[in-house]
Amino acid sequence: MTDTTLLIGSLSNDLFRVVSLQQRGSETAAKRFLQEAKRWAEPLIHQADKEYIRNIAKDVHQGNSEDLSLATIEKYLMFGVLLQNYALHNQ
Repeated sequence: MTDTTLLIGSLSNDLFRVVSLQQRGSETAAKRFLQEAKRWAEPLIHQADKEYIRNIAKDVHQGNSEDLSLATIEKYLMFGVLLQNYALHNQ
């Protein structure tokens, strides 16, 4: 497993945690995991070899940490699935 794949998988997992926690009503915990997701996204912006992965990382890194609206959560769920699929099938 490469460092980039590890970053992609970690970002995916944290995005899933954000979605799950927000859905359960734990906004404080969701915001904390969003901070962690931003931490994984920053180096991925420069390391990812696929443009769509870099774009996802940029979107997460530059996103508003206070915005956990339904639209944002759905976007993070979609990003999590895309990243997970990439990490699992492109090793």
